[in-house]
Amino acid sequence: MAAKRIGILTGGGDVPGLNAVIKSVVYGSSHHDVEVVGIRRGWKGLTHVNLINGEDPQYILPLNRRNTRTVDRTGGTFLHSSRTKPSRMKAPDVPDHLRPKLGSFKEIAPGVLDLTPAVLENLQQLGMDALVAIGGDDTLSYARTLHDERFPVICVPKTMDNDVPNTEYCIGFSTAITRAVDNIQRQRTTIGSHERIGIFRIFGRDAGFTALYTAYVSSIRCCIPEHRFDLQKLIDLLMTDKKNNPSNYALVVLSEGATWTGRKIEEYGEADAYGHRKKVNIAEAFSQQVKRLAKEDTVVSDLTYDLRGGAPDFLDKMVATTFATMAVERIADGASGLMTAIQQGRYVDAPIPAAGAKARSVDLTTMYNTERYRPNYANKAGLPIFLTKLDLPG
Repeated sequence: MAAKRIGILTGGGDVPGLNAVIKSVVYGSSHHDVEVVGIRRGWKGLTHVNLINGEDPQYILPLNRRNTRTVDRTGGTFLHSSRTKPSRMKAPDVPDHLRPKLGSFKEIAPGVLDLTPAVLENLQQLGMDALVAIGGDDTLSYARTLHDERFPVICVPKTMDNDVPNTEYCIGFSTAITRAVDNIQRQRTTIGSHERIGIFRIFGRDAGFTALYTAYVSSIRCCIPEHRFDLQKLIDLLMTDKKNNPSNYALVVLSEGATWTGRKIEEYGEADAYGHRKKVNIAEAFSQQVKRLAKEDTVVSDLTYDLRGGAPDFLDKMVATTFATMAVERIADGASGLMTAIQQGRYVDAPIPAAGAKARSVDLTTMYNTERYRPNYANKAGLPIFLTKLDLPG
């Protein structure tokens, strides 16, 4: 194995299964006598680390079989995370030890600098031969930048939205659905006791996979970003559901990026390094319309962050372990620019999505009933478990 020292980091939002990837990379690398170093706080660790007086424990954590032995039993990431994008860092956020070099970094927008040269220098000083980056489309987009700069990178996809291009499955998706279904099932008792309409908000900024599959196994209606719904029609459908239910209640799950025809999607707060702002809660907004138009009481529940917590379920832990082993194998092969993936239900190596690549989205023609705001259940023979269609590059 050419590599003797590799780094590993997690970026973006945490999901269950990240620690399983980290542990399995460490265990797999030990068979090749390769040292693994944890980069703490995601890409921030590679911009803010100060190596003047040796390795900085605030951002660098040597990993071994002993200190990773039990980490896969818990959720989150014990290396911590951030939404830092080194190629788009605001000047005030540049760490103090790099300020004397501010003039040497390319200004890509007023007051916004590209710190990629500092990242590459830090990787060299740390003696890194390769890097494993675990993240969603934002984290992976910068990993692609490093690959383009000829630093070896292998990626592992994670996101509860399950929308990373080139793969049918991302770590965190199964556990998110499991938790969402469990939450909805528990809340049926309260919603039914008070004979109300239950409105659930779930992750899905640009893609509706999480809402779709939650609705699929919960037998409820769902609204997704890929299709703007008719406000009055959805309310009428829910009122019919409520009337036909012996317990006199109805349920709907809404992706955070869903909205109805004629409504502008509202955002608030400052954009992060990747240009994302928080969206106004669609469940609260829809609840107000139900009260106004149908004169019905509602129960609004935000399922988003609750789905991140706790240990991964069986599927996420199995995929995390397998993806990690594949990543070590690719590094052993001397490869770069690849992402562990699942296509047509099979494990494969896929290209890291290009920066700016469009997120995967629900195929409305086969996966979603736009008239009834429900998942399609029919004609699944011969199709992969999590997807009916995967658009591959080229």
